[in-house]
Amino acid sequence: MSNASHKLCMIPGPVECDGDVLASMATQATSHVAPNFIECFGETIELLRQAFFAPTGQPFVVAGSGTLTWDMTAANLVEPGDHVLVIVSGIFGDWFGECIEVYGGKVTFLKAPFGSRVSDDELRAALDRAPVPYKLVTLTHVDTSTGVLTDVEAFAKIIREKSPSTLIAVDGVCSVGAEVLKQEEWGIDVVLTASQKALGVPPGLGVLVASRRAIDVALHRKAPPSTYFASFKKWLPIMQKYEARQPSYFATPPVQLIMSLHISLKQLLNAPGGMLARFEKHAEASNRIKDLVESWGLKLVAHNRQIAANTLTAVYLPEGVTVPALLSKMGSHNVVIAGGLHPEHAQKYFRIGHMNISVVDDGKLGHLKSTLEALKQSFKECGYTLPQ
Repeated sequence: MSNASHKLCMIPGPVECDGDVLASMATQATSHVAPNFIECFGETIELLRQAFFAPTGQPFVVAGSGTLTWDMTAANLVEPGDHVLVIVSGIFGDWFGECIEVYGGKVTFLKAPFGSRVSDDELRAALDRAPVPYKLVTLTHVDTSTGVLTDVEAFAKIIREKSPSTLIAVDGVCSVGAEVLKQEEWGIDVVLTASQKALGVPPGLGVLVASRRAIDVALHRKAPPSTYFASFKKWLPIMQKYEARQPSYFATPPVQLIMSLHISLKQLLNAPGGMLARFEKHAEASNRIKDLVESWGLKLVAHNRQIAANTLTAVYLPEGVTVPALLSKMGSHNVVIAGGLHPEHAQKYFRIGHMNISVVDDGKLGHLKSTLEALKQSFKECGYTLPQ
C-alpha cells in the first residue's frame, strides 16, 4: 500500500510506527539462532528492564497479543482455589478476571461505575473483607475501553501495607511507554503489555516483566502450570540463554518483530530526556486534545481530568451524531479513530489514541493537528455546530 492511500491511524492501538522501526522488519529470512539475532534479542531483554524501570525484573517476550500476557500471569501465578482481587475500571478489567477464572482462581471483582475508578478507601475495605489474604491483585493501569487511569503507585502502596504477601499484577497494555510506571520502585510483581501501543511496534508481541518474587512463586507452585506455551518454566531458560548471548529454542520467536522492538526501545530510551521526557510529552498531548474537545462542549467519559489517561481520549458524542457517521466522516478525511468499546455504552462515545510518534514527533509529523482538524470538520458534516 502506498503512503498516499494510508489513513492516519489514531486509534488506541495499533499506533503509527517510526520508519526505522518498520524498516527493521524488512529483512531477508533470518534464523532465530543466528548470531546477529541472538545479540539483538539479548539486548532487547536488557532494554526492557530500563523501559519498565525494573532493574532486577525478568522480561518475557513471546509471540502473541497482550491478551496472552493475561494467560501467562494467571496460569503461572494462580493455582486452583486461590483468591484474586480484580480491580475494574472498564471492560478490560472484567476480561482479565474472566481469564483468571479459567485457571481456577476465585475472583472477587471490585468495580467502579463507568468512567470512574475505585477509591483508595474502597480498595482498603476490599482487602479488609478478604477471608484470607488475596494471592493476587490485578490493576488495569489504563483501561482502553474508558480512558480511565488507575493510580498504580498509590494502590500498590496500599496493597503492600495491608497484605504484604499478595502479588500485584498491572495490565499496562495501554500505558507502558507513555504513562509513568516504575515497576520495581512501586513494588509491582508483574507488568504486562503488548507491542502495538506506546512501545511503537506492529502487533504480535506479548511483553511481560516479572519480579523475582513472582518468578519464585511460579517455579515453586504446588499444582503444575495449567499451560504449555505460556509457562514461565518453559520460557525462563529461553530468555536467560538469549540474554547470555547463547542460542536456545522452545518455540520460534517472531524474529522481525523482535528486531523492530529492539530499534523502538533504543529510540525510546536514547531520546533527549529519556523516558521521563516521553511521559511529559504524552501528558502535554493529552491535555491539548482534551482541552479542545471540552471547549467544543463535549464531555469526557472519564469523570474528571485527574483520572483521565494520557494515551487516549474517550469522549461522549453530542446529540444527533452517531458512531458510524463520525467514523465514516473521519475516514473521508484520511484519519481513523475508534468508536466506543464498552458493551453497555459503545454507541455513546468515541476514542482517539495519542501515543508514540504521533505524540513525540508531532512537531514534524503533525498527526495531532491533522486529527483535530479532521474531527472538527467531521462534526460539522455530521450536523453538530461547534461553539464559537
